[in-house]
Amino acid sequence: MTLKNLLAGIKTGITYTVSGSTEQTISDIVYDTRKPLSPDTLFVCIEGFTFDGHSYAEEAYGKGVRVFAAQKPLALPDDATVILTECTRKFLASASASLFDHPAEKLFTVAITGTKGKTSTSFMLKSILEDAGIPTGVVGSTGVYYNGIFEETSNTTPESYLLQKLYKKMSDAGCKAVIIEAASQGFKLHRTYGIHFDVGIFTNISPDHIGKNEHKDFEEYLACKKMLFAQCDHCYVNADDPHFEEIVSDANCPITLFGSCEDAAFRGILLSFGTENHQLKTAFRAICREKEIDVDLGVPGQFSVWNALAAIAVAYDKGISKDAICNGLRHVRVRGRMEIVPIDVPYTVIIDAAHEEFSCRSLFDTIKKYNPNRIISVFGCGGNRSKLRRYGMGAAIGENSDLSIITSDNSRLEKTEDIIDDILVGMKPTGGKYEIIVDRKTAIQKALTIADKGDCILLIGKGHETYEDIGGIKRPFDEKQIVLDFIAEGMLQGN
Repeated sequence: MTLKNLLAGIKTGITYTVSGSTEQTISDIVYDTRKPLSPDTLFVCIEGFTFDGHSYAEEAYGKGVRVFAAQKPLALPDDATVILTECTRKFLASASASLFDHPAEKLFTVAITGTKGKTSTSFMLKSILEDAGIPTGVVGSTGVYYNGIFEETSNTTPESYLLQKLYKKMSDAGCKAVIIEAASQGFKLHRTYGIHFDVGIFTNISPDHIGKNEHKDFEEYLACKKMLFAQCDHCYVNADDPHFEEIVSDANCPITLFGSCEDAAFRGILLSFGTENHQLKTAFRAICREKEIDVDLGVPGQFSVWNALAAIAVAYDKGISKDAICNGLRHVRVRGRMEIVPIDVPYTVIIDAAHEEFSCRSLFDTIKKYNPNRIISVFGCGGNRSKLRRYGMGAAIGENSDLSIITSDNSRLEKTEDIIDDILVGMKPTGGKYEIIVDRKTAIQKALTIADKGDCILLIGKGHETYEDIGGIKRPFDEKQIVLDFIAEGMLQGN
């Protein structure tokens, strides 16, 4: 399409001025000079945490680009067309929607935000909708899933151009619904700008993602999460969250509550937790407005019940049948989220992505309901992230584990030993028993070696990831496969 038509297709009401011709053909939008550039490319200058796209405008011009969007003047030859706007991130989102013909308008769109539970709730709702015959895509921290296709993503909520492109691909592939994990950074950086979701879900909130290159404080973190309310027709909120009043204050869309309180339209009662063949079983009764649904949940724990209630609420109000809701939840599995490794041994191994104090404490609250003999935790903390996470995780895991094995977890550009020292700041005051094994594979194997009947081994932090980032270099690392291989090898040796 021509630049003129691309601009005419923008529906968000952003303001801009154009200097130069608008008759050029635009076939793609690029915001990274490492991507292919050509005369029919619109280059959007984005200011990031560590780079400024405006500094690369001259390089892009040298590669043939003649159309630019910027939020400050560019020194380019006269044959360049420059679109000046107040915020190029908002412009990128708006122009991308126009380029791909507003694909979100053709889908039932759901956005899920919250500190914990986004991924699990996404896959629970996806499982329900697809059992009801509604092809559904998911975009989130574990990747992109639709029509049997998997794609990796760099961010929980992809950049707005990529998000619009994914919506287009999903729509073309026959999807009728799409669910995204709407991260606070996604809202802050306007990655979902211009999308009006049919439904929003607010699972919970606790202090996280606070620090350099994230959020300056909890207030900003919460404010970014609450941007969801301005972008959806209807929102479902966890009434049991300690910050509930803060969450819903000034919400500017209709709110429906889920949880355990009497005010919730969707409630969970008669919760039951048990073990069968080292598999953790969960059942509950969902009170859905005027009806009741008995649910057997394929993911363990009370926290999973609240995630399921959110999915049930959206599905029920959309008119999905009771059978589809029950079947969807019975068969749902979420990689790296309370994932039980299928091994024939007298103890349980669970992989979970908990990576800060709140999610760790929730994990232990869940596991203790099943009365394990011992809890053996294997964990580390990510590098180039807030030290507060390390202190908090050290305290939470030390207080709740019979043994903690402290190891590596995506140290990135920091030294693993330095990160472990920070973890010990929280760990030591608990008096919890611990040992340090820097190599994560060895740490996992040690846990498997010492586990007894009825024990529960928790592999905490990496979740679905199949790599480990050490020194800025990513190497293959699949915890689930490590466990399966070690157990199989042990069986062959008669162990």
